[in-house]
Amino acid sequence: MINIESIRQQDNDDQLAHLRDEFLLPPDVIYLDGNSLGALTKRSKNRIAKVTENEWGNDLIHSWNSNHWIDLPSKIGDKIADIIGSERGQVIACDSTSINLFKALACALSINNDRAIVVSQKDNFPTDLYMVQGLSALLGEANCQLKSVASKELEQSLDESVAVLMLTHVNFRSGEIHDMLKLTSLAQQKGILVLWDLAHSAGAIELELDRCNVDFAVGCGYKYLNGGPGAPAFVYASKRHHSNLSQPLSGWMGHRSPFAFEHDYRAGEGMNQFLCGTPNILSMAALDASLEVFELCTMAELRSKSLALSELFIELLEHSHCLNDFVLESPLDTSKRASQVALSHEQAFSISQALIGHKVIVDYREPNIIRFGFTPLYCRFKDVYRAVKILENIIENKLHDQPKYHRRNAVT
Repeated sequence: MINIESIRQQDNDDQLAHLRDEFLLPPDVIYLDGNSLGALTKRSKNRIAKVTENEWGNDLIHSWNSNHWIDLPSKIGDKIADIIGSERGQVIACDSTSINLFKALACALSINNDRAIVVSQKDNFPTDLYMVQGLSALLGEANCQLKSVASKELEQSLDESVAVLMLTHVNFRSGEIHDMLKLTSLAQQKGILVLWDLAHSAGAIELELDRCNVDFAVGCGYKYLNGGPGAPAFVYASKRHHSNLSQPLSGWMGHRSPFAFEHDYRAGEGMNQFLCGTPNILSMAALDASLEVFELCTMAELRSKSLALSELFIELLEHSHCLNDFVLESPLDTSKRASQVALSHEQAFSISQALIGHKVIVDYREPNIIRFGFTPLYCRFKDVYRAVKILENIIENKLHDQPKYHRRNAVT
């Protein structure tokens, strides 16, 4: 039987409980939105202070060399490589997920240049689809054409006419996980290159990009990696492609010798050729520091706790009769569910706002989804228990019917 005593015992037995002390969290807030923006680490706060006050403030421009600012994209890339199951030297931190997706997709199309079709999922995160549409408008449909299909139709859509299979590993609405190993293998058997978006995977679940023989991947630095709002993203390219890349955003930092200031572009070596403009050092430093927390645990440990948190949440829902109108949109199968649970409800928006008003921070996604993110680095079992109790109170007393919870802001 689930009660507050059993919940306390789960927190007492949690071998990762000490990691919460690495974060700065408001004491009266239940934060279940790390799948949108990770919490601030103490290490990042201290690192930003050091960079601004000492490195920028005192050392000024010399910091590019003396404090190794110029090395941050590769240094961070190697830390992320350890998290996503990649050999070092195949990941670099730079730009945004959208821009990196554009670069990686262009590289894949240039390799498979006798094909033009990019297969993706209809309910993929919109920016992924927009990037293909933008590239198609630039190159023409004869060179790039989006074919979006339902998830259940993906396998049958893979044939010798397809250049690239582009998928988000974890569905941003439901939290459902694609079988990376299976889909990558099926695609490559047809000569298709595979590009994975790891925005809702990296730092949340175990990944093995090298073992799955992935061609390209991109990912986000500000969700589960806790790098801060607008943190640099990352791009992965298997080393087997490094000598055959054609990255179209040929900015000076991607040049083989940027400070030679040559007239013509020569691509850098390895992952450096994915760089474009000058790195944002403040954001890079914050992300670099936040990644140190992952050195204190394993991804297997994080995954185990994440599933325990979401299992508790689902069990509490099942035992609460007043929550029967909610529909579970996430898989019950734990092998297919990432670190979030999605519930649908016809009044999902106002309910999500009422939760936020009662200091349970979740987010809403159209058309009717409330997402509850369970970041194991700082979420506690008592947070899950209290969140469900607050949700019950909102529904039982129809608190979400208040006009203030129906007003929409620019960000949901």
